[in-house]
Amino acid sequence: MMHKLRLIAFIVLATFVASSCVQNKNPQQAQSVAQANQNVFEVTEVVQGSTYTYLNVKENMADRWVAVSHQEAKPGDVFYYDEALQMTNFHSKEIDRTFDVIYFVNQISKTPLSQQQPMAAEMPAGHSGKVAAKSAEVELEKAEGELTVSEVFAKRAEFSNQEFEIRGVVVKVNEQVMGKNWVHIQDGTSSEGKFDLTITTQAEVEVGDEVTFKGKLTLEKDFGAGYFYDVIMEDGTLVTKKVS
Repeated sequence: MMHKLRLIAFIVLATFVASSCVQNKNPQQAQSVAQANQNVFEVTEVVQGSTYTYLNVKENMADRWVAVSHQEAKPGDVFYYDEALQMTNFHSKEIDRTFDVIYFVNQISKTPLSQQQPMAAEMPAGHSGKVAAKSAEVELEKAEGELTVSEVFAKRAEFSNQEFEIRGVVVKVNEQVMGKNWVHIQDGTSSEGKFDLTITTQAEVEVGDEVTFKGKLTLEKDFGAGYFYDVIMEDGTLVTKKVS
């Protein structure tokens, strides 16, 4: 009888060990499955602004606010998302509301984003609320010797050390992200495929305005959460504006 009990105990122990080995055979695969299940939330409330859609969501049993580019959403929707940029004490002018903590999300989808083509991580593109123009859509005549966007990119190191003025057409505006307006300008010129200059400013402009900004370049600026700029003009001063 004792021999039979020992045999049964051995079989149970062997089965447990074998099961454990199978479950932990591929830890990378287990980690991938866990990651695939992350970054998903359910919408409980929707507040629409003109530029952003503000979502009160439930994620991992926690309630939080999320902001995405303006789009349709309703309570009960479940979305997957990619990178999220946390901001504290953020005041939205468009809905006149201050959020203690809010997360700006680059992209949301009702299907896992891993099944889609990856998108470049660029803050204005990710948080765009107004129509962007392609380089071919901008034609701006400039005087001889007037600085162009292509020259700014080609001589970026030089312009990071000195203040300069640049004139262009506004093709995209993201209002009050991290307490600043994010403005894209183009003038129809390009350097190695770079034709769109991003400027952060407190000035208020609209898509289609012809503007002149003054400032210095910041090179290789990393805002975190995957948002990186090779070239950006920070805290630009608006010199002139011609409304479209």
